Amino acid sequence: MSFHEIRFPASLSFGSVGGPERRTDVVTLANGHEERNTPWAHSRRRYDAGLGLRSLDDIEVLIAFFEARQGQINGFRWKDWSDYKTCRPTAEVDFRDQVIGAGDGQTSLFQLTKSYRSGVNIYQRPISKPVAGSVRLGLGQEELQEDIDFTLDTSTGAVVLSHPPEQGIEVVAGFEFDVPVRFDTDRIQTSVASFQAGDVPDVPVVEVRI
Repeated sequence: MSFHEIRFPASLSFGSVGGPERRTDVVTLANGHEERNTPWAHSRRRYDAGLGLRSLDDIEVLIAFFEARQGQINGFRWKDWSDYKTCRPTAEVDFRDQVIGAGDGQTSLFQLTKSYRSGVNIYQRPISKPVAGSVRLGLGQEELQEDIDFTLDTSTGAVVLSHPPEQGIEVVAGFEFDVPVRFDTDRIQTSVASFQAGDVPDVPVVEVRI
């Protein structure tokens, strides 16, 4: 799959509708009990970009972006305004936001992740598209410096430390991130209702695995 490291215009994704989905197989037994299973380890997100459009200029930008991606062929970055950073929406990113691993004295490569906690249950989501310039990393309570203490691949979310952290030391991180998506349609239909604005088209996008 081809992927373009470009973000869908954030001003157009603002106001869109979408979020995570799961796939669950439910089998009802003869006694009325259920067995539930899932083939997915991670959720997949879907959005409708059409609801963020507000003017004919917006539609022109959308069509240009769609054509440059060749419809469903090439993926791109998407800012999910409801979930785009490792801290609370009203807070500022801090290098201690997330624990992404622990030192063993040998491992230098770590994957950026975001944890979702409810009660005693935790889901750890791999993050493959961090926003350049937003990533802060630390060991325990000590913040590290990018390009000195670690390097970051913004196309995969992989972090390589200059020295393997010692046994038991927490590797922590805070950052903003995008969702890797593609258009979930090969056709965009628009209808100009006036000289000022057009009807809102249906523009589905879906998360892709990286």
